Amino acid sequence: MIDNYNRQINYLRVSVTDKCNLRCRYCMPEEGVPHREHKDMMTVDETFMAIKAAAELGIKKIRITGGEPLVKRGIINLCREVAEIPGIEEVCMTTNGILLPQMAEDLKAAGVDRLNISLDTLDPEKFHYITRVGQLQDVLDGMKAAEEAGFENTKINCVLMGGFNDDEIEDFVNLTREKPIEVRFIELMPIGGGIGFDKQQFVSCEEVLKRVPELEPMNQEDGVAKLYKIPGAPGRVGLIRPISCEFCEGCNKIRLTADGKIKPCLHSDLEIPLKGLMQEEMTEALRKSILDKPERREELDADNPSRAGRDMNQIGG
Repeated sequence: MIDNYNRQINYLRVSVTDKCNLRCRYCMPEEGVPHREHKDMMTVDETFMAIKAAAELGIKKIRITGGEPLVKRGIINLCREVAEIPGIEEVCMTTNGILLPQMAEDLKAAGVDRLNISLDTLDPEKFHYITRVGQLQDVLDGMKAAEEAGFENTKINCVLMGGFNDDEIEDFVNLTREKPIEVRFIELMPIGGGIGFDKQQFVSCEEVLKRVPELEPMNQEDGVAKLYKIPGAPGRVGLIRPISCEFCEGCNKIRLTADGKIKPCLHSDLEIPLKGLMQEEMTEALRKSILDKPERREELDADNPSRAGRDMNQIGG
């Protein structure tokens, strides 16, 4: 479907839960999420119905997110059913990787095409600090399990934070020398838990190019990521600049929260409810959300935080 600014909207990010088995400092509170009544959250059946409605409007790519999607009961069956919806060409998932040793094979068999694994540091102590509760080895084991299950073109999402992991830029880039993966550096956004971070912790993606001058542009993009490569390396590096480089003009996505709200723009407080609607009504609400998608976001920086009104775990990372 084409929105009012001639953008083809064909990508839906679906948060299946706001719960997570980590407590990343820029994403969610230390105590976790407030308890929500079951009746206030989308059921698996409602989520499936919403995705079917979206497919009728030309949505072709689905990304399953959270919170942590692998803690959602029934997630494997949901992925299998989504992969079989006519018109859906790609089903991806963003995960912290911790449960992949137990679930990677089932996800692959269910029709999940590709994984993004969130990983902000390769240092065990820093990993425990930023996640408050996590162990790095669990994620490394998850990455290995994904590879053994047959997942290819896996992406590693690394949020850049000054004074925390900017000294690991070269280490992350070196992962692309070893395996055909894409390491994606993402600028820290002033949204949810990230609003409280000091201005000095913002690191532009340009810093990656300064630290690793041998990176060469590939003259292509992967969604919002501009791609670079070390000559001869099997992997590649993606730079995602939500702060230093606005990419609203080419935005092709909308989002569905775990409590059934469509967000036409991540950084807007506009939300259109789907929960409780029948499929035909969902289709019309989705059509409206696409047409209501703003031309561009408001100014976004440390002094002008996101108007999203939620933590990222509540929206879908």
